[in-house]
Amino acid sequence: MKRCGYATIIGKTNVGKSTFLNNFLDKKVSITSKKSQTTRSNIYAVKSTENCQTIFIDTPGTHKKTEKTINKILRKKPKEVIHDVDVILFMISGTKFDDVDQETLEIVNSSEAKKILLINKIDLLKDKNELFPFVEKIFLKENFESIVPISSKKNEGLDIVQDELEKLMPENDFFYPTEGFDFQSQTFEITETIREKVIRMLGDELPYQTAVVLDMFEDQQNQINLNATIYVAKESQKKIVIGEEGAKIKSIGTKARMDLEEKYKKKVFLSLWCKVKKNWINDPVTLESFGIKN
Repeated sequence: MKRCGYATIIGKTNVGKSTFLNNFLDKKVSITSKKSQTTRSNIYAVKSTENCQTIFIDTPGTHKKTEKTINKILRKKPKEVIHDVDVILFMISGTKFDDVDQETLEIVNSSEAKKILLINKIDLLKDKNELFPFVEKIFLKENFESIVPISSKKNEGLDIVQDELEKLMPENDFFYPTEGFDFQSQTFEITETIREKVIRMLGDELPYQTAVVLDMFEDQQNQINLNATIYVAKESQKKIVIGEEGAKIKSIGTKARMDLEEKYKKKVFLSLWCKVKKNWINDPVTLESFGIKN
């Protein structure tokens, strides 16, 4: 008897959803950083075991409302998928539970899908005895099939999550090949790799107002040639990205190139530019051209 279905991971920003997915799949499908709004698209990935195939949808983290167009689009992403999946993995960070977590829980509860509560970052809890009264107080009346404490970073509890998913997935033949299948395009993977380096290297100096567009992609037999542009919203941000005598953008390019060479097992030649597109975070046309679609 084979089982197959869809699962989505939902939680507020920075609870560790992308780290969980990467470690659960044992491969990198979603970029990670400590900055909020790192994930901007619904990321699709598949995990197959002998008897179960789970198609995952990693959503951008929920965050407080603002009037910026980009925020409004990102806030809609989790709601786009919750009614079309079999299981929702609702993730929180330790024993922290605030208004944004509550709002996210309400989104989760609006779906008829089966639900698992993942309490992430338990390795950071000073007193594990806090867990039971915390869960009892907030989640006892909620309709979760199971509650699993995990540490995505340390791979703790992920085998239990797999067992729980296998119980809840409907009986189906597998929807996708068990190997060699990727949902995301190469263009998406490349621009996300570059954007991850921008966020990680400039996270404290630069807000999330950066986007990456691939201008040229040549996949040759022994090498890949890439030209890409990092877009920012202000002239002052451009100076930060480029750095003194171009040192920062060169370093971003080097780190991205190393990741891409590891991924594609080929020599990569990457040229990066930085351009200003004023107020792009509020322009729906520009957002769509940058892959952030409403």
